[in-house]
Amino acid sequence: MTYARYLDLDTLLSAQHTKSDLDDEMLFIVIHQTKELWLKQAIAEVQMAIAQVRTDRLVPAYKYLARVSRIQAVMTLSWDVLATMTPSEYTQFRHVLGPSSGFQSDQFRTLEFLLGVKDGSHLRFQEDRPEAQAAMRAALNAPSLWDEAIAALARAGFAVPPDALSRDWTQAYEPDAAVEAAWLEVYRDPERWWDLYQLAEKLVDVDDAMATWRHKHVLTVSRIIGGKRGTGGTAGVPYLQSTLGKRAFPELWTLRTQL
Repeated sequence: MTYARYLDLDTLLSAQHTKSDLDDEMLFIVIHQTKELWLKQAIAEVQMAIAQVRTDRLVPAYKYLARVSRIQAVMTLSWDVLATMTPSEYTQFRHVLGPSSGFQSDQFRTLEFLLGVKDGSHLRFQEDRPEAQAAMRAALNAPSLWDEAIAALARAGFAVPPDALSRDWTQAYEPDAAVEAAWLEVYRDPERWWDLYQLAEKLVDVDDAMATWRHKHVLTVSRIIGGKRGTGGTAGVPYLQSTLGKRAFPELWTLRTQL
């Protein structure tokens, strides 16, 4: 066994296939491939966190969630590397992307679904990749991390409405005043409900990191392409700006006003 064999470096380092002869395209590919590797790890960590929360092992879940937020921080920093590419440099090879776009990333959507941000319309972009689509569909059909956290809250004896515990998991989560009130009880007496309190704060860390990632994405795209449309047919920066308000765990944000 050698370092290169263990990491399968020959396969990994031969996976960058540029469509032009420009160095900047290589940077573009490496950054996005790296993001996909980190997304793969983040998905695994969230899945393990879900398994722990589902069985009321909240403390072990903290480590997985802490790791996710740190992975997100690394991904956010990578936008700074991409931002070294000027609009003129990107324009020279942008045409080779065709209709492809990060909007179509199955792993990013799977991560969103696992956290609780669900939109089944994204499945259509994986018609030619059945395994990727199956992974997305599994995450779409199952209770999210937020759904499991709410269920744990109910098992601890808090008044959680039945609709929040048994619903169509494929649909986007709608904030519930009763769920907010239950979490508010946790925040008002953190010593008594320490495990749930810490779980909530770890979830906020993840949501915060996701919001930061989205914000930096908007800035980077705006810096490089301005107001042009996205390669995948989206409106570009306006579409990205429309995602900035997304929160996977909304009641953990709104309850702060009541404290």
